[in-house]
Amino acid sequence: MNSDPNSKPEEAENEPDKPPEGLTPQCTCVQDPFAVLPPELRPHQRSWKDGLRKVTCPGCGFQYWTNCKTDLCIECEKKGVKLPEPESKTGGG
Repeated sequence: MNSDPNSKPEEAENEPDKPPEGLTPQCTCVQDPFAVLPPELRPHQRSWKDGLRKVTCPGCGFQYWTNCKTDLCIECEKKGVKLPEPESKTGGG
């Protein structure tokens, strides 16, 4: 019998359910499906700014990112600021 309190039983050293050191098992849903492809063939992630444009509010000069068609910021829209409509030259008689 081994009377040393720091010694481990032999069974504890060879646990079959533990992965080898340095390797962590991963589920196939977590693994990168494109890992075997070279970098130039891997799909690229879209940036969060792809649908946005940077504008300066003509009413107050505030610069911001937006996906709206108007260039007025929210504060100027609440105040009721109107932009002058561009004059269109229509051919008249």
